[in-house]
Amino acid sequence: MTDVLVTTQGSVLARWRWTITAAFGLGGIAISAWGPRLPAIKASLEISTAVIGLLLAGVTVGAILGLLASAPILRWLGSRRSVTGALLLIATAMTVMGLALILNSVPLVAVAFMIVGFGIGVLDVMINVEGSAIEQAAGRTVMPMMHGAWSVGAAAGSGIGAACAGLGVAPSAQLIVEAVIIAAVALGMAAGIPHGSRGPQEREAEGRRAALGQWLRGWLDWRLLLIGVVMLGVELGEGSANSWLTLAVRDDHGQTAAVAAMFFTAFAAAEALARIFGGPVVDRLGRVRTIRATTALGIVGMVLFIDGGDPWIVLVGVLLWAVGVSMGFPLGMSAAAETGNDPAARVSVVASIGYFANLAGPPAIGVLAESAGILHAMWLIVALFIAAFAVAGSLRRRPVPEPAGGAMPKC
Repeated sequence: MTDVLVTTQGSVLARWRWTITAAFGLGGIAISAWGPRLPAIKASLEISTAVIGLLLAGVTVGAILGLLASAPILRWLGSRRSVTGALLLIATAMTVMGLALILNSVPLVAVAFMIVGFGIGVLDVMINVEGSAIEQAAGRTVMPMMHGAWSVGAAAGSGIGAACAGLGVAPSAQLIVEAVIIAAVALGMAAGIPHGSRGPQEREAEGRRAALGQWLRGWLDWRLLLIGVVMLGVELGEGSANSWLTLAVRDDHGQTAAVAAMFFTAFAAAEALARIFGGPVVDRLGRVRTIRATTALGIVGMVLFIDGGDPWIVLVGVLLWAVGVSMGFPLGMSAAAETGNDPAARVSVVASIGYFANLAGPPAIGVLAESAGILHAMWLIVALFIAAFAVAGSLRRRPVPEPAGGAMPKC
């Protein structure tokens, strides 16, 4: 990493850390803004469920494009402007989405969904690269807590959407107001991010070629791919919980819809708490033992969830399942950023694998569930938890070279 602010003032590092933590929270709020309003959006635009699915697919496509574009963007703009620009792009897209709903324009909504996905994909890489740099400067683990801020932001965004729905606030108004708030906070906190790109500095034309080459080489790097296996296991587990947990609790375990919703709330809360308070555990145990411990708990949780008959046993399974998926993504991002030059390109490789698992995993569970049932299909999650446990050694911390520009900020 280069061009990081040369200072030993703890206040600078603290401001940097809390700025990026806030950016994680804003990302969580943004990605959950429209979910609770989809019924109202569907009714307002008078479109089918299939069209809603296509609109949401635009978010996925945009996010993947954002992941691929993140490394050259970081080289071009530097860290401060990249993070701020990604948040402003998200806010702009949410504003366009709100205006499109007012105009009842489905094509414009589709464009807005793709742009907001692109912004989220870029933001995801940028804040994880920053978080890894902060960890190296602080000399302790902070990424799980930052990802906990994303989880808290997502819960808050869902709550805002649910409250607006209950109060009869139009989705367009909600999205536009949230966009203004995100933009204002992004501009207000931008100065807390040190200048620099956290990557190698080359001339612009050479930088573009190097970025593409670095990203392509990442897919041939055995350690990055093993980190990707960890991401694959935990992200498929998280995505499947988002899609299938409530349905499995209601239909296969015979609980009411209200109880199923409470079980999902328990899952989200347990995951957020594990991330928020997991940093000291990682510092004590190390990444490898932490991943092995959490994935082992995840395996136990899945077995209890699948085979448990008593609702309380199923609930314990849900909580352990949440712990199992909590640490893989933040620790995988930290490990990927340390594997070589150009951390943005390397983070984008493992992030792409994580996004693929999160988005493609639930449909895979659905296909298996057609013939075997939801609970039996979830043995796939157990298998991938076991794989993540087996390759957890890929997350072992590697020595990081001293930055060329001087010492990193210290606590």
